[in-house]
Amino acid sequence: MSNAKRFEGKTAFITGAASGIGRATAVAFAVEGARVVVTDRVEAALRETGESVKEIGGEVLAIACDVSKPEEIEAAVARAVNTFGRIDCAFNNAGVENKATPLHEIELEEWDRILGINLRGTFVCMKHEIAQMLRQGGGVVVNTSSGAGIRGVAGGASYAASKHAMIGMTKSAALDYAKRNIRVNCVLPGNIATPMMDRFTDGDIQKAIDLEPVGRLGKPEEIAEAVLWMCSDLGGFVTGASVVVDGGWSL
Repeated sequence: MSNAKRFEGKTAFITGAASGIGRATAVAFAVEGARVVVTDRVEAALRETGESVKEIGGEVLAIACDVSKPEEIEAAVARAVNTFGRIDCAFNNAGVENKATPLHEIELEEWDRILGINLRGTFVCMKHEIAQMLRQGGGVVVNTSSGAGIRGVAGGASYAASKHAMIGMTKSAALDYAKRNIRVNCVLPGNIATPMMDRFTDGDIQKAIDLEPVGRLGKPEEIAEAVLWMCSDLGGFVTGASVVVDGGWSL
């Protein structure tokens, strides 16, 4: 039986890596042999992610980066390439939730903030990641959409709009680069035990559990496993897909 690691010699670039799904995915990539670039705007927590990767013997580069600022994204991608030479797997996970608000009460500034981070930020990340993948001859991109990308959410028009749009952007990019050895997919988490979920429920996590047909929250590591599968050779025939990992919530 082979002990080969799935991502030996490869580099993974992860946004929103300071906690939750991003941190779990960074650690999972490192366990499988990848060099890991982690980015987030929360620097103290990002350093903790870096330490978590180092503790398991992984090679890590932590870069403070706010995905709402295109120049910071471009600089982060350039630094990753300067350090490790390439980006084989990009996981665009950075995102924010909205405060539950009926559509007619959403302020334009709040709409722009949610779409600017979740959708525009992911677009700018993809723009620079894919340019690098074209130069090196291929790669894989996975974007974090949501169960809210395939169903409505009362009080969540801005968040749901950003996550629905991400799926359309992902499908279109998958077609753009299908013959260039670049695959582009989405993962759609349900209610996952993360700091975002704590904020979204105001600490009443039972509300989120009650929405899950399986009767529990998902674990960040379960989303990480789906991301790694899509990035690995086992997912080599998968592109433009929306992989739902939500315990049945979207049903």
